[in-house]
Amino acid sequence: MATYVNNLRLKEIATGDESGTWGTSTNTNLELIGEALGIGTEAITTNADTHTTTVADGSADAGRAMYLKYTGTLDSACTITIGPNTMKRVQIIENATSGSQNIIISQGSGANVTIAAGKVAVVQLDGAGSGAAVLDVFTDLAVTDSLSINGTTLTIGDATAEDTKIVFDGNAQDFYVGLDDSADDLVIGLGSTVGTTPAISIDEDQFVTMPKKVTASTSANISQVAITSSSNATAWDARAAANAYYVTVENTTFSAPSNAVEGAIISVEIAQGGTARTVAWNTVFEFAASTAPTVTATANKTDIFAFRYNGSVWQEIGRSQNMAQT
Repeated sequence: MATYVNNLRLKEIATGDESGTWGTSTNTNLELIGEALGIGTEAITTNADTHTTTVADGSADAGRAMYLKYTGTLDSACTITIGPNTMKRVQIIENATSGSQNIIISQGSGANVTIAAGKVAVVQLDGAGSGAAVLDVFTDLAVTDSLSINGTTLTIGDATAEDTKIVFDGNAQDFYVGLDDSADDLVIGLGSTVGTTPAISIDEDQFVTMPKKVTASTSANISQVAITSSSNATAWDARAAANAYYVTVENTTFSAPSNAVEGAIISVEIAQGGTARTVAWNTVFEFAASTAPTVTATANKTDIFAFRYNGSVWQEIGRSQNMAQT
């Protein structure tokens, strides 16, 4: 009696069976082997939450194909169980469904693999019976030589709450480029663990932190940022406008700068308009002899002041006044 217990569900003729017709069965098996090396497409019932692919014994079946594409329209994730649960094989599976839903590939009560809409995964069916598992073949993949990616996008991570990284495994020292998920920072650092000895950190506001010495081969440029006054008060964000300029439109008082960090240095150009205005300072600004300067009260003249924050007050470290605006 014929059996079909192999991993492609081909017909295995028993000894002495099919005298005179074994060639037909053999030809069918050869055709099914060709099918197994090809591409198959299987449709999922619209909006189904579950689907079963059972490879037919000794006859054509899309589920036998090495590359298996699932189609259909989904409104929720769909769990697909591939059977029989004793098949041991590798398949390439594409989620070609519409509706932007995941498909979950399963074979038994063991592990499964989730494939997002429009994505492809290479999976291993372990064929362990009722406890069969589906595994992602490329988990812990090691490439021993050059790897080229011809597309335009490389995505690392799957939107879950975890750190992701690229590690450069050096002979004497490792470096990494990674996402510190808890801090929402992009980090370049020393070692192989995200957050370990960071050299450069970029946060979600695109502010950059470099805790060590920075050497520049050319002069540094800090972009000049305009600040404005309202109701006779001038707000100053020390982080966003470290190099600020202010054109007077009213008598004003400079408020305590926001985002003050110990050691920060900021400067401001105060440009008088066609009508000279008075400028005063919040008490957090500290001047020589604790005496605030008198801003040049002449139309179309400019004063520049520079300050350093000591963790408590902004100490004046530089002043140039009564300069022409040319």
